[in-house]
Amino acid sequence: MSGNTFGTIFKLTTFGESHGLAMGAIIDGCPPNIELDEEMIQMELDRRKPGQSKHVTQRKEPDEIEILSGVFEGKTTGTPIGLLIRNKDQKSKDYEDIKDKLRPGHADFTYLKKYGTRDYRGGGRASARETVMRVAGGAIAKRILSSMAVKISGGVIQIGSIKADSIDLSDISNNSFSFADNSKVNELEEFFEKLRKEQDSIGAKILIRVEGLMPGVGSPVFSKLDAELAKSMMGVNAVKAVELGSGVGVVEMKGSENRDLIKKDGFETNNSGGILGGISNGDDIDLFVSLKPTSSISQKTKTVDTENKEVDLQVKGRHDPCVGLRATPILEAMAAMCILDQILLDRGQCFNVDRDL
Repeated sequence: MSGNTFGTIFKLTTFGESHGLAMGAIIDGCPPNIELDEEMIQMELDRRKPGQSKHVTQRKEPDEIEILSGVFEGKTTGTPIGLLIRNKDQKSKDYEDIKDKLRPGHADFTYLKKYGTRDYRGGGRASARETVMRVAGGAIAKRILSSMAVKISGGVIQIGSIKADSIDLSDISNNSFSFADNSKVNELEEFFEKLRKEQDSIGAKILIRVEGLMPGVGSPVFSKLDAELAKSMMGVNAVKAVELGSGVGVVEMKGSENRDLIKKDGFETNNSGGILGGISNGDDIDLFVSLKPTSSISQKTKTVDTENKEVDLQVKGRHDPCVGLRATPILEAMAAMCILDQILLDRGQCFNVDRDL
């Protein structure tokens, strides 16, 4: 199976399955002498951890990180960093009844067609459980970016038809929906109670914001910064669309409205989303990421089995009614690793360019 490595210089390679013994990662290309310990990574992992409210999956995983290599006396050594999280709360028996049935909306059908086999226990490698190691890698990238005054944050701005009236990313720690508008919490509580009774799920939209990135990061043509960021977001489970800046709204804008006028103190507007010609311009980078509803719901449905016979299906197990509730730290992590990788690439080529215009 290919496609398990992300990045060019700062590289993350992950391994492990949802119901396997452990999830693991190797990070290569991390700069040396960066202060790092398990607690720094654990803080990010705890944001993603399942079972923290009644609105997310009740799988109880402590997600305790172990650093196996690449750190000595509290600092990175520049050698590969080995990371491990042991799975503790697998319930593979929940999948015994449907092991030969292909779940609609999942990768069961495509994995079987591609590999001729599949791990039916929670989706195996296709499970969102895999993203735990992305968060671990992102925590390290964030640590490095913070020394450059680059900040990456995010929050849910829409669930179903419920939209944030005003966006305050500091609000997400004050409610169980990671929602960027606390005034919507009561409405969301009522909505999720109704959703639970209907045994259904819902989609979400998340804002990821990059602040403090210097101008000049990214490359034109095939490695545009916006293209690399879009790829990093689209590689996350359930993501179906990514918008930058004014996004699809540009369809209704005129050129005179869309272009960001340049003043002595910077850009007057930010319709470009902080990127021009595939290169950062110094403004905030705003990514709007849309995630589909969870495909595993308890409603009975029809499907086919591995012999292509039509069968009844009812999915059991513990699933998120809205994957967006735990997706913010995952998307932040991917943005962090992408941005760090692009900075390292930029410094490799343009180290001698004076950008103090």
